[in-house]
Amino acid sequence: MGHKQGCTAIEKLLPEASDLGIRYLTVYAFSTENWKRSKDEVDGLMQLFRFYAGRLLKAATEKNVRIRMIGDRRRFQPDIIESINRLEEETKNNTGLTFVVAANYGGRDEIRRAVMRYAEDYKAGRVSADAFAGPDAKVPEGELTEEGFAAYLDTAEIPDPDLVIRTSGELRLSNFLIWEAAYSEIVVTDVLWPDFDKDELLACIAEFNKRSRRFGGV
Repeated sequence: MGHKQGCTAIEKLLPEASDLGIRYLTVYAFSTENWKRSKDEVDGLMQLFRFYAGRLLKAATEKNVRIRMIGDRRRFQPDIIESINRLEEETKNNTGLTFVVAANYGGRDEIRRAVMRYAEDYKAGRVSADAFAGPDAKVPEGELTEEGFAAYLDTAEIPDPDLVIRTSGELRLSNFLIWEAAYSEIVVTDVLWPDFDKDELLACIAEFNKRSRRFGGV
């Protein structure tokens, strides 16, 4: 029931975030570690996704929302993979908020898979000597830059998050966007995710607006 209410919270929050002018919203739907939970709980989560996929597509269509899924979708059942592909395909031309769903996602696993993809391209000769270090780059020519590596991540073409909201008072990232969140502002709220709403989102944004972001500079 808690997971179901969490899905309802997303349904309500998505159009509200869009109306606020937020360009990217990412939710941690299912982590690589969540497979360790009981079979009944995992099966229940899969059924919830099947049920809400159609509702999510309808909401995204109505609000001009583009949907992106990050994570390794290969472990899901074929019908769920088909639903994920359909959500992305049918909303790819929408120009409003981009709603990013992290499913079977883990920050360490994302980096591992990115390294494997880069190694495959390098071995196959698909990486040119100047692919990632142009003439103005302050690294030796041909050396892999941070920007070049980021192109192999699940979040390629998605900007790093300005704000990471941690609900339920937990003080950890829990393997979420650990590359991308290097300079994100983190706001922790005691509100549980099923109870998270527009008012709490606005409170987190207000806290974010008080921060001074220097990105390591003075």
